[in-house]
Amino acid sequence: MRVVEISVPVGERAVVVDTLEAADIDYYLTPETSGRSGADDYAAIVTFPVPRNAVEPVIDELHDAGLSDDAHVIISNAEADLSRRFKQLLNRYSAEMSWQIRISRAELRIQARELSPGNKTFLVLTVTSSLVATAGLLLDSAAVVVGAMVIAPLVGPALSASVGTALDEPAMFRRGVRLQFVGVALAVLTAGGFALVVRLIPLVPPGRDITRIAEVSARISPDFLSLFIALGAGVAGIFSLSSGASATLVGVMIAVALVPPAAAAGIAVAWGEPFAALSAGVLLLVNVLAINLSALVTLRYLGYQPRAGTKREHSRSQTLTRAAVLLVLISVLSVFLGGITLASVQDAQFERTVRTSTNEILTQPVYDQLALIEFNVVYGGPSFALPRDVRPAAVPAHEPRRVVVTVGTPSERRYPRFADRLQTRLRVETGQEVTVEIRYTETDIVGTAPDRVHRPTPDGRNSQYGLYIPWQRPFFSPRSAADTGGSLV
Repeated sequence: MRVVEISVPVGERAVVVDTLEAADIDYYLTPETSGRSGADDYAAIVTFPVPRNAVEPVIDELHDAGLSDDAHVIISNAEADLSRRFKQLLNRYSAEMSWQIRISRAELRIQARELSPGNKTFLVLTVTSSLVATAGLLLDSAAVVVGAMVIAPLVGPALSASVGTALDEPAMFRRGVRLQFVGVALAVLTAGGFALVVRLIPLVPPGRDITRIAEVSARISPDFLSLFIALGAGVAGIFSLSSGASATLVGVMIAVALVPPAAAAGIAVAWGEPFAALSAGVLLLVNVLAINLSALVTLRYLGYQPRAGTKREHSRSQTLTRAAVLLVLISVLSVFLGGITLASVQDAQFERTVRTSTNEILTQPVYDQLALIEFNVVYGGPSFALPRDVRPAAVPAHEPRRVVVTVGTPSERRYPRFADRLQTRLRVETGQEVTVEIRYTETDIVGTAPDRVHRPTPDGRNSQYGLYIPWQRPFFSPRSAADTGGSLV
């Protein structure tokens, strides 16, 4: 509930009293007798409790009835009113406005402003969160990355720009957009500078491929799910703000969509990986746009708009225009996300086919002594940095080049045409022309009966007969099928 206190200007007392009585709201009227300078301009102080969702309609009724903008309107939070009459008032407004359980536009404006810290605080927290996020990504530590999200100050600018549009507050909109731009740019620059120092000292092993770090890889290979995370963050942020609840947890969710991609982009630049930097940058930009779009649409759905009629029309026009621009930009960038999503699906299908085909071949009697230990698919694709044949599986515009299968065998027996059969089978089932490389690892058999051998089933699960313990030393040098005429054995 809220307690509203109004300093009623001279000549407007009857307007306020009649409006409150018509709305059947209990009020307390105190004559202005302070004697201070300017007190003659006010006739009385009116105080009344109302439900949270009744503040805006009641104040709008008072202004429409004649209450001028010179009146001081103070809205404060109260825990409870235990009177029977307030319970009746609460039930009435709950029935009339059950779909609109939200704070008033004045409170929303203040809440959005308070979420945006001062410039100095904003800059310090942005730099700090970016440093922590960069360290967390390089350490591959999800806990450290989450800690960086907690201190990131990006929730205020991300929401205040949308609030400024919905309420036709140009200054708030401009500040929100400016802080978002400064925050994102500063986060990328800070991450890039810090990552470069870490690389040159070095604090990470020389030659390490940062695209293989799980926490980094997740941000340089975005897909459509990343877009939905950002859209959800914007919706949750506005609902949290409009309900008067704490936006701390929502701030973490918004930081999830912004801080790690910014840090990943900086790391990629420092490591000389332009394509990875481009991928992380696209993810960052899409997330910023998606948060603003979903926040703007949610505010419109909740019915927030200026009180004045002319400002309402201007706000509606601005909301539609900006939402359309955001939607077009997101649609264009989503082509990139769609390419990565398609590549990821194709990779998963190809790797599943490799596993199934290998296991089915191993079930044949001639290969009953072999056991699949692991397999890897090496992808080829564009390299915009150092010459490289291998790129991460989620990088678009790539395709499988080589399949490396490691099998365990208890003897040095040769297995004819294993690589050739697997290569032919993959060509038939996937249409991909790949090189097949078979690596053999000597193994020991654990078991009491000599006829217990380890035989994988077609679905990839191992049978119950025996267990192979692979040694670390391969006794056959890895060779490709292409080098052996299609067979390694």
